[in-house]
Amino acid sequence: MPPETPSHATDRLDDDDYPAYTMGRAAEMIGATPGFLRAIGEARLITPLRSEGGHRRYSRYQLRIAARARELVDAGTPIEAACRIVILEDQLEEALRLNEELRGPTPPSPGSAGR
Repeated sequence: MPPETPSHATDRLDDDDYPAYTMGRAAEMIGATPGFLRAIGEARLITPLRSEGGHRRYSRYQLRIAARARELVDAGTPIEAACRIVILEDQLEEALRLNEELRGPTPPSPGSAGR
């Protein structure tokens, strides 16, 4: 693997999908245990990438998803149901974003022209 240029390495700091966090650090950041992260992985909510040594690595996007699942579980929702809810919320958010993107800019209303 060729060495990275400093600008390329810095670009990844802003990448929400870059798997930068170890399991221990990820669990600490969302106030959960590594077991919780393994459980939501088994439920297929998130699939962490693996380092060359086989260790799980999590992205910021995955941590946001995991944190939402933790909120639901802390409120008494079973983990499988919490994972399903988070998946559906994420799909809805993406559909709304795409819908807005496809609609394009909203034209001004007829009564507002010339004011």
